[in-house]
Amino acid sequence: MTVAAYTLAVVLDLFCLYLGYCFLFRPASAAAGYGVPADPSGDAGAFLTVKGLRDGALGLVGLALLVFAGARPEAWFMLCVAVVPLADTLIVLRHGGSKATAFGIHFATAVVVLISAALLFLV
Repeated sequence: MTVAAYTLAVVLDLFCLYLGYCFLFRPASAAAGYGVPADPSGDAGAFLTVKGLRDGALGLVGLALLVFAGARPEAWFMLCVAVVPLADTLIVLRHGGSKATAFGIHFATAVVVLISAALLFLV
């Protein structure tokens, strides 16, 4: 179970880094994949940059916690971070995005993050 817990945590942290990269360097396609398309050349550009920095920072903090503090702090971090994809679910629904994207991507991500937290608490 230890290998599964650490592997899932690392994958999720790296995925956050990847999302950050996408929102910083490919904002239009990243926003479309998020479920609420935005024009990065307009007012939305700043918010896409903020999202990219937020996601990238979450990935870095997660990796740092796992490497330097261990499984239990990472578990608490994952538990707290689950709020982000849950909120993303509501944002997509509130702004006319598809239910498939809201639940199939964002809510499902929240569930996987919570599973990761549970596995890390068991290590």
